[in-house]
Amino acid sequence: MQFFNNMKKINRKILIIIILLIILILLIFCYQKFYPKKQISCTKEAKMCYDNSFVGRIPPDCEFEKCPEEKQGILIIFPKKNEKIKSPLKIEGIAKGFWFFEGVFTAELYDKNNNLLGKTILNAKSDWATEGFVPFEGELFFSLPQTSSGTLKFLSDNPSGILENQKVFEIPILFEEINYTDVFLYYYNPEKDKDENGNVKCSEKGIVPIKRKIPISQTPIKETINLLLRGKENLTEEEIKEGIETDFPLEGLKLKDINLKNSVLTLVFEDPFNKTSGGSCRAEILWLQIEKTSKQFPGVKEVRFLPEDIFQP
Repeated sequence: MQFFNNMKKINRKILIIIILLIILILLIFCYQKFYPKKQISCTKEAKMCYDNSFVGRIPPDCEFEKCPEEKQGILIIFPKKNEKIKSPLKIEGIAKGFWFFEGVFTAELYDKNNNLLGKTILNAKSDWATEGFVPFEGELFFSLPQTSSGTLKFLSDNPSGILENQKVFEIPILFEEINYTDVFLYYYNPEKDKDENGNVKCSEKGIVPIKRKIPISQTPIKETINLLLRGKENLTEEEIKEGIETDFPLEGLKLKDINLKNSVLTLVFEDPFNKTSGGSCRAEILWLQIEKTSKQFPGVKEVRFLPEDIFQP
């Protein structure tokens, strides 16, 4: 009997403790919900970010708010948001090392209808294997937009292929209202260049034109040849299915200068990796592509290449 009386006393004590705990929890909840909190006031200092915007101090610790580039790990210096652009577009900025792999990552340009207008590789200008910011640059050639605005999208290099590791940053842009003119780029179709036995002849017979538009400028020959050097990027899926092809673009190949005098067009190239050689057939087709593209312009009757050993077998 005494045992049961003791158990009752213990249970009563436990019940009292539970009730007290519930009351304490309710008091704490009411205090946090209804008692006015002390307002934390930070100083009115401001910090200037790379993009010329300003951020202030924020409670509770009154540390400066992170700048946009600190949040994303990338800052685009040019072009700015909603800036009007035209092709070719020079892109400059800084990004933290995790955006790069082997010193590169990618930029893509879309119009408002999400049509891809062009893309390019952005190259680090200093050592990219760092946790800090690394300057980068690139040049993006893009096709004629059908809308007045679009999106410039930056994609980190993601060798793992894991979606969670892919970083994407976007800025809105506007397209300049530009007058365009039609030009022809000359490509190669081996199906149109075969002898009676079906052998490819590597001759001018296989050189075919495709029509493209370029902005009206003071240097149409230079703009057109630079567009030709982009090679496969200019071809549509339908043209590829027709058998039209090219070995352009060639790594490192650049048109440095042009000079038209007495109907002779001299083209000065830079070919640091000797990509313009590699067999008589290949070199001949590359030569013919540039020559035919150049001769569409009035006043060009002959085309010369410098250095003289470029586009040679």
